[in-house]
Amino acid sequence: MRAAPTILHLDMDAFFAAAEQASKPSLRGKPVVVGGLGPRGVVATASYEARRFGVHSAMPMAQARRLAPNAAYLVPRFAFYRAISGQVMELLGRLSPLVEPLSLDEAFVDLEAGGVADDAASARAAGELLRRDILTTTGLTGSVGLAGSKMLAKIASEEAKPDGLVLIEPGTERELLGPRSVRIIPGVGPATGEHLRRAGITTVAEVVEAGEDELVRLLGKAHGASLYLMALGHDDRPVVAERDAKSVSVEDTFDVDLHDRLRIRLEVERLAERCVARLRGSGHSGRTIVLKVRRYDFSTLTRSETLRGPTDDPVVVREAAARLLDLVDTTGGVRLLGVGVSGLADYTQEDLFAQAEARAEAEAQAEAGAADGVGEERRTEDGAVASSVVAAAPPTATERVERRWAPGLDVRHAVHGPGWVQGSGIGRVTVRFEEPTSAPGRVRTFSVDDPELEPSDPLPLVPGGATGAAA
Repeated sequence: MRAAPTILHLDMDAFFAAAEQASKPSLRGKPVVVGGLGPRGVVATASYEARRFGVHSAMPMAQARRLAPNAAYLVPRFAFYRAISGQVMELLGRLSPLVEPLSLDEAFVDLEAGGVADDAASARAAGELLRRDILTTTGLTGSVGLAGSKMLAKIASEEAKPDGLVLIEPGTERELLGPRSVRIIPGVGPATGEHLRRAGITTVAEVVEAGEDELVRLLGKAHGASLYLMALGHDDRPVVAERDAKSVSVEDTFDVDLHDRLRIRLEVERLAERCVARLRGSGHSGRTIVLKVRRYDFSTLTRSETLRGPTDDPVVVREAAARLLDLVDTTGGVRLLGVGVSGLADYTQEDLFAQAEARAEAEAQAEAGAADGVGEERRTEDGAVASSVVAAAPPTATERVERRWAPGLDVRHAVHGPGWVQGSGIGRVTVRFEEPTSAPGRVRTFSVDDPELEPSDPLPLVPGGATGAAA
């Protein structure tokens, strides 16, 4: 524990929803919910206006719609959020070389390591300056917590929400934590919280009263001892600037269970391609390919295969994922699929010539499949499926609407200029034409095939600010 509150925790306020409100003047001050819009979608972020109706993150979207039927429901624009996050992280980097990002909108900063704070007054000044700089640079607000440890700095930032700063003076930890729920301590999730509740422990003070021996008996040596120390306010975890990624993965939940084996296979191949794109984007390769399948009855199966060495080749990952799929019974239906790569490294050991040959063969087969309508499976000498291509039927009008004109996405009209999609259906798309710095704009409706209407990149929230490709 530090003698001065020089660990800072920043948490942007309702980040995704706030970015959408800043981008869309007509939504400011109104309930906004960002997340998956399908029947099985979940809430990623809700604006503070939507939270008044009981909507919160991780809630099923169907439940959110019942609670706040008049809210604006938008798909996430992750590239846009990442661009804004990059601006925020750059500001944090000016404070200290030790910045530990936890997500796009959350990070710890060691102010002492940056030489910008060594006592409460200088730490508060650095925190207030950071909040002003974030608002000026991005147009968004963030809440700041300052304390002598990471645990308490995070608790302080929660207390500061929204758009505030809370500093916890070292020496006041026990008094602050005592009456709080045990769930406030890092590592105490729903299961551990319920286990402690059954033992009559619901507050942090009751954790301390129970003692370390009792907690070790209830939770095991490592977890029990750690919980006891944190309940006393002791947390010596350092701010770590580089956190090694353990895996890279992508997954999709489907609105309707998938039963067709060929469709399932194609989805796995598509996920493998996305996973490799993310893997390469992070500058890594990996040895272990993991397939995740959640079936119709919510049972979840994972299968994995470890390669000779790390790879970032899409053909290799796709083939491995296909082999793993062959090991899974999907006859009852599939509601979620995921593909991941673990055992990460920053180099590859695969036979580059073999990879190039496999890629060339796959591309040749794809061309043949496109010409013939259906590509046949080709098997290697060991019997593994190497590639398969099936010509997809042209998308229906409904599929075009859902793909191109999802609510919240940016568009530009040749006559009316930039705007965003409010909704679509029955061959029509409704667009509100406005910009971040304009007044609320007018609404117009077009055919989904209107040649003058095109998807567009987001506009910066402030002049000269960050933009990102529409996600």
